[in-house]
Amino acid sequence: MKVLLLGKSGMLGSYFLKHLAGDQDFEMYAFDRKNLDISSFPALEKVFKKISPNLVINCAAYTKVDDCEKNIDEAFKINSRAAGVIAKVCNQENATLIHFSTDYIFDGENPNGYDENSEPNPINVYGHSKLGGENFIKAYTDDYYIIRTSWLYGKGGKNFVDTMMQLAKNKKSLDIVNDQIGSPTYANDLVRNIIAYFLEPFLTGVERHHPLSIEKESKEEKHKLPYGTYHLSNSGQTSWADFAKKIFEFSKMKVKVQPISSEEYKTAAKRPAFSVLNNTKLPEIMRPWEDGLEAYLKLHF
Repeated sequence: MKVLLLGKSGMLGSYFLKHLAGDQDFEMYAFDRKNLDISSFPALEKVFKKISPNLVINCAAYTKVDDCEKNIDEAFKINSRAAGVIAKVCNQENATLIHFSTDYIFDGENPNGYDENSEPNPINVYGHSKLGGENFIKAYTDDYYIIRTSWLYGKGGKNFVDTMMQLAKNKKSLDIVNDQIGSPTYANDLVRNIIAYFLEPFLTGVERHHPLSIEKESKEEKHKLPYGTYHLSNSGQTSWADFAKKIFEFSKMKVKVQPISSEEYKTAAKRPAFSVLNNTKLPEIMRPWEDGLEAYLKLHF
């Protein structure tokens, strides 16, 4: 099974490489922006013609939410137009596309959260650019999986957990926003579940060398999921302030978290107040966000 990974140097891309690079069932080809311009149709087409991938995993994205407000063209180039180019080439070369999107395509005004068919209504440039990418993919190919996730953290990229741990070295008290609610998601958990739900089913009927397993070995063949949009994040919900409290609790650091409002902590980009993603299409939910956080902290701090 030939897999083309785009955005290999980012957080998600790094975890995919970690899990798949040594697996004989997946023949990996990985690129980042240094050696491939994903917004160029000719450049992508050349790579596709040479590799003939079965699956394309697009982890490339402009994820600096506040920077997107001033670098609008760059945000739309990477998050929207490049996604469309990738989708076009995938359709031309008969490859399935796995693409990642975000809870920030929603306005955060629904207290019940958002399922896969909820109406998007972005309130910042980042959200608009990611929604544009989703729309281009849907327009240019039918063989796609759009995976929306939320509040992602892990090694290989700037994230809230690492920022809190860094600040805690010199601070005994931190002001953290408490009126934005979401589901913190450990990138490693996300990638393991993506492999189980969206990659392994493509090996059905293929001789396996050493099948990947998420929780336990299973002799049942996994069926391909219908193409479309899916929500996948660690289960449960919390505020940024309570997220920070849990970080310091698990790491046994004595840092006081002072809850403040979004009005008191102005950012260039407005954030949705309640952006919990409801998984209504996958058979199981991911483990609680607290469990993922504890595992990450034990491994890296």
